[in-house]
Amino acid sequence: MQQFENTLNQDFIRNSALETIKIESETINALVDSIDEQFVASVKQIYECKGRLIISGIGKSAIIAQKIVATLNSTGTASMYMHAAEGIHGDLGMIQKEDIVMLISKSGESPEIKVLIPLIKNFGNKIIALCGNKHSLLAKQADYFINSTVKQEACPNNLAPTSSTTAQLVLGDAIAVALLHLKGFTAKDFAKFHPGGALGKQLYLIVQTIAETNEKPMVFENDSIKNVIMEITGKRLGITVVLNENKQIVGAITDGDIRRMLEKYNNLADIQAKNIMTTQPKTIEENTLAVYALEMMRKHNISQLIVVKSREYKGIVHIHDLIKEGII
Repeated sequence: MQQFENTLNQDFIRNSALETIKIESETINALVDSIDEQFVASVKQIYECKGRLIISGIGKSAIIAQKIVATLNSTGTASMYMHAAEGIHGDLGMIQKEDIVMLISKSGESPEIKVLIPLIKNFGNKIIALCGNKHSLLAKQADYFINSTVKQEACPNNLAPTSSTTAQLVLGDAIAVALLHLKGFTAKDFAKFHPGGALGKQLYLIVQTIAETNEKPMVFENDSIKNVIMEITGKRLGITVVLNENKQIVGAITDGDIRRMLEKYNNLADIQAKNIMTTQPKTIEENTLAVYALEMMRKHNISQLIVVKSREYKGIVHIHDLIKEGII
């Protein structure tokens, strides 16, 4: 009996989750109709704005407003969040003359929003309404109206903001990405605003920075196998570069090459570096992004790359370095 009840509970949970996803996916698909002339005009106004975009809301809409602000700021559109309730208690002072204000509301009739509208209009700032009720005071009073109306909430009681906040979030992303394209915002621009963490490092960390912190293993092509093993062991990178008498790279030896040598040769006395080296080792220019070093390692199924500057040996980058830096 207990096992039967557990099965019913599992099915109920699964079906409930699937129904939520179905309703919200249908909500997103319906937003195609919201990308109309008003949406385009709103994006143009934000793009041409010489000030900032101030975004405000109340309740769950306020949380969505914060996320949209974060996305816009990280993609090159100066934005600021203002809680609607705090706005009518002093925070209106953050709105400057050249700013545009976006008010987010499902009903467009929240008391705090109603109070804000005439105050903002008295300042002379343009208002964009991201609203789920085209007949509301907010929709009628705003200079631009972006329609976030939904047929139903995913909540079975049609009360808890679910589909409606999803719609607001998706439209906020649509605005941010449209502005990103208009501004010609690149990966390098993105890196300027994301210098921390793994994401930032993928966009700015170059292999030279890593190689400079590592040992620089090297032997010459006529060096004995003992010297090779000592160099690989001492520098602890699992590899050594092989140079000729002009200090040019002619090969590389890895610890894997050493193992294969032991399987192949019985007499090691006369073996030199040139006898077991790989003659065309993989190299990477020092100013290359570390994330591309990772791509090369994965492509060739190797753990190290030789860092060069116009064929001059500069150091080694190891896959463990990329793990340590959070690139992987």
